[in-house]
Amino acid sequence: MIKKIDEDVTSTAAIQTVASTLSASIANARSTNRALQGLTECERALELDRNFADAHAMIGLAKYMMGCGAETEAHVNQALRLSPRDILAYRRLSPVAFSKLQIGADNEVVSWFRRGIEVNRNFPLVHFGLAAALALLGKLNDAYAAAKAGQALDPTFTIRRVKSISMSNSTPYLEGSRRILKGLRLAGIPEE
Repeated sequence: MIKKIDEDVTSTAAIQTVASTLSASIANARSTNRALQGLTECERALELDRNFADAHAMIGLAKYMMGCGAETEAHVNQALRLSPRDILAYRRLSPVAFSKLQIGADNEVVSWFRRGIEVNRNFPLVHFGLAAALALLGKLNDAYAAAKAGQALDPTFTIRRVKSISMSNSTPYLEGSRRILKGLRLAGIPEE
């Protein structure tokens, strides 16, 4: 695919089309446990257009999935800087927040989830993440309230559903996932 791209890219419009195609390919890599492939394709997209915000954001997500959560924030911040009015900003913020949970940066995680909620209160994932983070910090009343807000948006959310989604088999990612599940349980999210 990359060789074909090199031959076809001759204009800004072509670069944007290729970058969008790579972005879709990256999303597929994410959903099929191939974060490294997605990361490589994003890096290639940035060679074509260094201002491609989606590629920066997807690199941040790939870093989280690969268990390199400490590297997620810088990539997402770059995406937000390049596209400050991005209608998907709420989706950009959640990988940073979850990466903070993954690496145990508890002093930062709550503010990232709250920032995500400020951008879009109707995205249930950030409410559930906030609930897990608050529960792990021992703030159970606040955790229950965040869980309740998330369940109002998605009443079918369960621990079982979270466990059925595996975006990576990286050891740090899996350890971080266990930590998130512990927080969700403490916040009162049902098993089934």
